[in-house]
Amino acid sequence: MAGKQYDESSFRVLKGLEPVRERPGMYTRTDSPAHVIQEVIDNAADEALAGFAKKIHVMLHADGSVSVADDGRGIPVGQHPEEGVPVVVLAFTRLHAGGKFDKRSGESAYAFSGGLHGVGVSVTNALSTRLEVEIRRDGKLWRIDFADGGERIGELRAMGDSGRQTGTRVRVWPDTKYFESPRVPMAELERLLRSKAVLLPGVSVRLDVEQPDGSVQGKSWSYPGGFAAYLAELAAGLEPVAPAFTGEKYAADNDPAFAPGEGAAWALAWYEQSVPCESYVNLIPTVSGGTHESGLRAGLFEALKSFIDHHALLPRGVKLQQEDVCARMGFVLSAKLLDPQFQGQVKEKLNSREAVRLVSAQVRDPFEIWLNNHVEAGRAIAELAIRQALARQKSAQKVEKKKSSGVAVLPGKLSDCESSDIGENELFLVEGDSAGGSAKMARDKETQAILPLRGKVQNAWEIDADRLFANAEIHDIAVALGVDAHGPGDDPDLSSLRYGKVVIMSDADVDGAHIQTLLLTLFFRHFPKLIECGHIFVAQPPLYRVDVPAQGKKRPARRLYALDEGELAAIRERLAKEGVKPDAIEIGRFKGLGEMNPEQLRETTMASATRRMLPVQVRDGALAETRRMFTLLMGKGEAAGRRAWMEEKGDTVEADV
Repeated sequence: MAGKQYDESSFRVLKGLEPVRERPGMYTRTDSPAHVIQEVIDNAADEALAGFAKKIHVMLHADGSVSVADDGRGIPVGQHPEEGVPVVVLAFTRLHAGGKFDKRSGESAYAFSGGLHGVGVSVTNALSTRLEVEIRRDGKLWRIDFADGGERIGELRAMGDSGRQTGTRVRVWPDTKYFESPRVPMAELERLLRSKAVLLPGVSVRLDVEQPDGSVQGKSWSYPGGFAAYLAELAAGLEPVAPAFTGEKYAADNDPAFAPGEGAAWALAWYEQSVPCESYVNLIPTVSGGTHESGLRAGLFEALKSFIDHHALLPRGVKLQQEDVCARMGFVLSAKLLDPQFQGQVKEKLNSREAVRLVSAQVRDPFEIWLNNHVEAGRAIAELAIRQALARQKSAQKVEKKKSSGVAVLPGKLSDCESSDIGENELFLVEGDSAGGSAKMARDKETQAILPLRGKVQNAWEIDADRLFANAEIHDIAVALGVDAHGPGDDPDLSSLRYGKVVIMSDADVDGAHIQTLLLTLFFRHFPKLIECGHIFVAQPPLYRVDVPAQGKKRPARRLYALDEGELAAIRERLAKEGVKPDAIEIGRFKGLGEMNPEQLRETTMASATRRMLPVQVRDGALAETRRMFTLLMGKGEAAGRRAWMEEKGDTVEADV
């Protein structure tokens, strides 16, 4: 079949807001217009967070449109000095334009905000049939209209005087063709607005809903009791085992580690049953959690562990883990970060590595002081955590009894973990003794085991199962796992599996990729059930280290990591926007895992809060195709087929040779 013409005319450049309309799922949720409306609400909340707005009013109109109003400063209406168009037009029609950049230089309109990339309300405009903006600023009422996804822009016009009133009102008509459901889910919207009231003391938040008969029904939220009152509401009447611990702590101007104002506020309590938890970053709800929650748990665990050790409360033979302390904890957490990094535009999960250290540092000392000032409350929390630890250990012992009586001698080079909890244990298969040494110092001894591999594992694709263990490296891997080799149609007993995660950790180069391939070949051919059950992972160590110098008192020196050339380019671009001179940045390339010191290896590749790992899975319906590809690439008699395949596909590979 003749292919379509592929020449210079085949390339299309998406301009303006076209990329959003072409691929809306890359920029927002498409199940409903909830997120595009949230972008407008977040802008109003950022004005309140900055101290300029005291009221946020949302109205659902009978025609399906939604309006959001605030009494903040009002979006600037003057001409942009470089672009030559009104700033309000840039805000609603230009991707990556906004007042939330240049935070470190002090030139940003917002020190702390949820908006980061300048794509928020421009996405809202792109996915709307109509959008109206009214601005009260400098004594005048201004209005501008957008239609057809921002393609048609009306004139910015003065509608009259506004007196002393200031603020912005945005009315949006979401385009239903982009969303599975045309309406914003009421429960989700109410939860979002209620949280804004909690997080913004002194700010009035109101929701009005226009009824078919023209009447209006409304709700408003106010929490004079702050986070503690909201946590009690989340707990739905459950009594905590000790009074709630509330507090806040932010970095001072002379803080050497964090920017002024960075920190967190919280309310937390322990219950006999599980209680919902909520977290926020710069008022943005992070429903999937992230590194700020990891920091909270780490700080609380260290403080409670210190309290337990000081009062000698831990029974002999019991080892406390973080999950024991935090399993029955309910919390509301609000973190403030100067430059938060989220997972995707929807911002449901925080990825910023520095948030772990920030929140942990801010919460640890206040909680330890609180525990020692409220000893009975501390004992009650400690007893609950110890009960959790005992239950966990008892459960692990039950699993142990199911194992066969025959005891395999573990490999001598295996640095095993101390825990017997299969759900928590991780085995890292590490390339080389040098990297293995760093990994041993970087690991969490409680749950992480290290098995260094000397050289490359044998290609196991065509090795018979009964000859598999003749290779020492494969023998050691199998013994460490505690699972016998098996075929794709077998149903092996996995009750003796010693680790819930098996992580392939090799250098970020061609040799490392080869070792990954050989290990994946071993697991796919002889341990397929481990892949099927989601036990196999590939670590993602960074290729580059970026050292950024201190920028005055506002920001200390930083160390960033880039997975590849693409991430390095993105970091360079971000730093350039922050005003960091390119020649002030030092970029180092890791030749291998052995070059990383234990702290770097822990932070980038091993710590669960900050690492990146790829789960290994076979795509649905692609098992036969995957097996055929393994045969082509790893089979001894497939040299001619491999050569033809490489000649055909060779130009698509990105190889660091």
